[in-house]
Amino acid sequence: MEKASLTSTENKRVSYLRSELNKHNYKYYILNDPDISDFEYDSMMQELIAFEKQNPLNVTSDSPTLRVGISPVDNKLGNYIRSIPMLSLSNAFNESDIIEFDQRVKKLTGDMSDVLYTVEPKLDGAAVEIIYENGILTLSATRGDGIEGEIITPNVRTIKTVPLKLSKNRDFSFPRLEVRGEVIIDKSGFEKLNQFRLSENLPLFANPRNAAAGSLRQLDSRKTAKRPLIMFAYGISNPFELGFFSHWDVLCALKKFGFNVNSHIKHKIPVKEVLKLCKEFSEKRFLLDYEIDGMVIKVDSIKNQKKLGATSRSPRWANAYKFKAVQATTKILDIEVSVGRTGTLTPVAILEPVDIGGVVVGRATLHNEDEIAKKDIMINDTVFVQRAGEVIPEIVKVVLSKRNGEEKLFKLPKLCPVCGSLVVRHKGESAVRCVNAVCKAQVKERIKHFVSKGGFDIDGFGDKLVDQLVTKGIINNFADIFELKSDQLQELDRMGKKSAENLIKAIEARKNISFYRFLFAFGIRYVGENTAKLLSDFFRSLDRLIEADSKTIENIDGIGHIAAGSIVDFFKNRENIEIIDRLIKHGITIKVLAEKRSTEFEGKIFVITGKFENLTRADVKKMIENKGGKTSSSVSKKTDYLIAGESAGSKLDKAEKLGIKIVDQSFIKQF
Repeated sequence: MEKASLTSTENKRVSYLRSELNKHNYKYYILNDPDISDFEYDSMMQELIAFEKQNPLNVTSDSPTLRVGISPVDNKLGNYIRSIPMLSLSNAFNESDIIEFDQRVKKLTGDMSDVLYTVEPKLDGAAVEIIYENGILTLSATRGDGIEGEIITPNVRTIKTVPLKLSKNRDFSFPRLEVRGEVIIDKSGFEKLNQFRLSENLPLFANPRNAAAGSLRQLDSRKTAKRPLIMFAYGISNPFELGFFSHWDVLCALKKFGFNVNSHIKHKIPVKEVLKLCKEFSEKRFLLDYEIDGMVIKVDSIKNQKKLGATSRSPRWANAYKFKAVQATTKILDIEVSVGRTGTLTPVAILEPVDIGGVVVGRATLHNEDEIAKKDIMINDTVFVQRAGEVIPEIVKVVLSKRNGEEKLFKLPKLCPVCGSLVVRHKGESAVRCVNAVCKAQVKERIKHFVSKGGFDIDGFGDKLVDQLVTKGIINNFADIFELKSDQLQELDRMGKKSAENLIKAIEARKNISFYRFLFAFGIRYVGENTAKLLSDFFRSLDRLIEADSKTIENIDGIGHIAAGSIVDFFKNRENIEIIDRLIKHGITIKVLAEKRSTEFEGKIFVITGKFENLTRADVKKMIENKGGKTSSSVSKKTDYLIAGESAGSKLDKAEKLGIKIVDQSFIKQF
């Protein structure tokens, strides 16, 4: 039942709740530094919702309750015609294009000295404009054709990284501000969104960009509120008229107003550094948790931007350097089945070769038969294929509109395609496995894993050599590797006397191995590098581990019930123990690393951010704790060190502001 009006006390309480919730929203989503629990935040939000339900006429346009969305009845998309167009950018595809752009800028401005540019990642999402009147969000629209866009105000209000009310700023205060930015969904959010849609039998999104654009155009903004949208501000419509001197000043002002501004932006750099930066990000873009398809290069001087002007399509002061594509459409010609080291049958799509990001792709993993069924994949289908970094290409979705009746269903075989043995699927598992432990396909993959970098790391022991040795019956298990003779190797293709002798030397050189790498090399199910380290640290002896029961192993922090059972089963197997005994007889020495315990970092607090080469954050945390230090999830004045890896974000920015000591990968290596 609606009340007539709020009392003075209630008004104060409502104003306080709105102010506090907006403040905590900014600290959580922009600064990544919450100072209240989720429970406290939710309690305040529920209290405010209750007040506003009783008094809907008192709901303000900056109320954080609007982030949950409104009913479709109140949210009919209209059109907005802007006076200052949102132009598209002209493109550069190589270094010479960037140099030509720089020369053109110099010629048009009449300044032949080094022009300074601000360069930012070109986010692959949906462009929006957000209008603030006296600091309050009043309207938002899509880019559309640049002049006319769709009004999406209720949907944009649900995005946590969009301020509903601008933070007060002594340096800049404008009655009207037109902010422009890119709405994206990051990779982890996109994966979760598509997994949810799979579980609900809904069509999958082809990529994060399509998902973001579709989310913004929902008629029901309550649906938008459930999508993991993020907005990065990249500019304003009229910086010259508002008195800004540089594009970097604009970005700094936006950050002060409470907007999310990309942490990888480099400002006021000459064209030589622009070229270097574009090359750097073309290689490391896959390490970011969001998609970028290039770099945006902008003349930093607003005065020069004004002088350069624009064509009818694009500004002359900006250019988009485009990376090579990482997603393409192609056709599934056939589906083959490979057998892994644990006997898992994996369907692999044989594709009509297609160039993705400069690499010709002809195969893509289909994971398992459940995945094929969920994505409704058939032979002869046209599909979206994507490649991310060094990850095996995968099929994102089927282009159903391309089906013509020539498609064929695929079913996994009931017998192993390599050895002809029965295949089984255990309850609760998606994997179908060959039950024959001596299946040649499994033996090959187990040997490849054993000699790989994470295991014994035997130089020269490549995949083709393993295939020959197993096919000819020269080796059938791990111990056979250490019984190889030079004359046996010389009989193989492309293996002369010198090569054979070098391989024997390489095998001999790897007879000393750390305990955790020895365990990892065996390829025990559910035992990756981290679990192998946990076992090594806890037992510190192979004999103790062999004798351990499942309960003892399960009690190790970080090892679960299923992994513990798999480890016990492996060491109960008589053949595995015989192979271990043979390895020891051949001179394999297992080294147990000295336990690293000291008080070097006693009382010191560390925050870890970003990605590290050959280390997980859990590894870094353990290293710190072994030195007596403590870790925290957020940066504060109490933080002593920030350990920053690749793609460090807002935590790095905050640490710099607070003057906290920032260290990198080289610091970790001295642990």
